[in-house]
Order: sequence, then structure tokens, then C-alpha cells
Amino acid sequence: MNIYDISQKAGVSIATVSRVLNNSKNVSDKTRQRVLSVMREEGYQPNAFARGLTLNTMQTVGLLCADTSDPYLGSAISYLEQKLRAHNYESLLCCTGYEQAQKKKCLEMLLARHVDALVLIGSSFIEQTTGKNEYLHRAASQMPVVILNGSLKGENIYSSLCDDTEAVSNAAIRLIRSGCELPVFLYRADTLSGLKKKEGFIKALELTGRPVLEDQIVMSSGTVTEARDCLLNLHKSLPFDAVLAADDELAIGAIKFAKKARLRIPDDLSVVGYNNSMLAECCDPELTSIDNRLEYLCSTSVSLLMNLLNGKNAPDKTVISADIVVRDTTKTSFKEDF
Repeated sequence: MNIYDISQKAGVSIATVSRVLNNSKNVSDKTRQRVLSVMREEGYQPNAFARGLTLNTMQTVGLLCADTSDPYLGSAISYLEQKLRAHNYESLLCCTGYEQAQKKKCLEMLLARHVDALVLIGSSFIEQTTGKNEYLHRAASQMPVVILNGSLKGENIYSSLCDDTEAVSNAAIRLIRSGCELPVFLYRADTLSGLKKKEGFIKALELTGRPVLEDQIVMSSGTVTEARDCLLNLHKSLPFDAVLAADDELAIGAIKFAKKARLRIPDDLSVVGYNNSMLAECCDPELTSIDNRLEYLCSTSVSLLMNLLNGKNAPDKTVISADIVVRDTTKTSFKEDF
């Protein structure tokens, strides 16, 4: 059953069926209902791709995510899909991995599918070398590009992110003022977000009049167990009493380190994570974590995108402040406002 069969059975022209499919006002209600009735009887489903080309919209947004197994990124996908669906938009997801060539290949595939816009989930898509971001600028010349929790200047590129620098700085200051003498910062990589968080940690040390020791900032890109072992090795030469981690998974590695080293949490070691993911409540003791308000970021990103797709203006960059959810891995005095 195709559009020609529908027109014959409904006793109308092919052009009239096309107008009904495209919600044109130039069709009487009686004719519209007759055509729709035939479609229902025959179980007719219009070709979405062809209809999208006719209307110049596929009602679809392309999502690019480096790693869907990451709890933070997985949650972002879920929130974005829910909020896009509420606006009658579907999503097409590509899991790119972290290699530059694969990111470009996935983005080009989405462009070929004629999506209406792109959402890049996470700062790992933004390279520190300017030339490596050129493929994103080319994509933005064709459609809006929204970056969730990352930032890149460019025409038709929009960003929605949390102030990672301020969030980490505030948490580190609270750790120090709650009695921690030697905190360390544990992070994965020098992505835009990683660098901003590291900047916040250094800022906190400077504001509290403390030197930045060479081993006080630690990179560990591996598993929970690898983070644990990294801290066990570090503790032999640097007797730190607090760990501020760039994500909750690394923070759980710090909790495992404490148990292995027979340190009491939070008396001997305070631990703060980042993202306030479900991991923060699943571990024992429950983890104090910086909440970068992911659902709100996703909602803001989709609202921004809908404005753009409807021809309205939108800010190039939206920055929100984080909260800190205090649980059992920090001292009682950490709850105080400073």
C-alpha cells in the first residue's frame, strides 16, 4: 500500500493525500477525515525519510556520546531523549568512543541522515588543538550544534554547562575548612572539564594560602581498582587525608583505598565525588558528591534547541552553578556554609 493506492481508494488526487500527510490547511475537514480513515484501515505508514525531505525536517536530533556505559553519560542520554520526545522529536544515538577519527565518522553519518540538529554529550568532543575542532564548525554551518557540559566558540554552536571550576574550588575549600590538611585531586584526563576541575582545585589551595605540591594532583584514567592502587602507592610518600575526585567512580576507588589502608572514613580520610550519580548512594559509606544538576542541564539544552529550530534566538553559552550533596564520606563540619 502506497500513496497512489490511498488516493484511489479515498477517491482523491495524489496531491490531496500529500497535503493531508503534510498537515496542509488547504484540505477540507471532510476530505481529510476520509483520507485518514483509509490510511487507518490499510495500516498505512508514510515514509518518514521522504516526508522529512518534503517538510525540510526529520523531527530528529542526533546525539553523540563517547561511552554509553558511563553512568553520567548514560543518564544524560536518558534525560535528553525524554525531553526531546516531549517536543515530538526523536533522537538518533551514536556511541563514538574517544578516538577522533571515529567521532568524525559518526558525526558525518548523522549529517547524512539529515537530522535537524546535533547534541554532543560531554567535553571529550572538544579538542585542545583548535584545528581538530574544524569538523564541528563545518557541521554547525549546516545545522545547530549544542554541546552539553562543554564549550566551543563558533557560529551556530551553543553550550550548556556547569561551572566546574567554581564547583571544585568550593568543595576543596570546604574540605580544608572542615579540618583536612592535605587534600589531593584525582581526575582522569586533560579534557576541557578535567582541566576546569583541576583549575578549581588549584584555586582553592591558593585562596587558603597553601602550596600546590607536585604529587597533590593525580591522574588515573583506569578502573575503580586502578584508582585504589594508585592512591595506595601515593600514600606511601604523601600522607593525604582527603580525596576530591573528578567523578564518582574515581571517588569509590578512594573509598576502596581507605578500606585497604585501614583508614576510617571520614575521620582519617574525607572523600568527595563529582556528578552525584546513582553510584554515590550505592557505595558504603554513601558518598558526598558535587551535583552538577545534569537533568536541568539537559532540560536547558533541549529548550535552547527548540528555540533555535523554531527560528528564535538563544544564548551562545549557558552556565549553571553546582550543588553539593553531603553524605557520609565527609566530616560533620563539612556541612557548614563557608
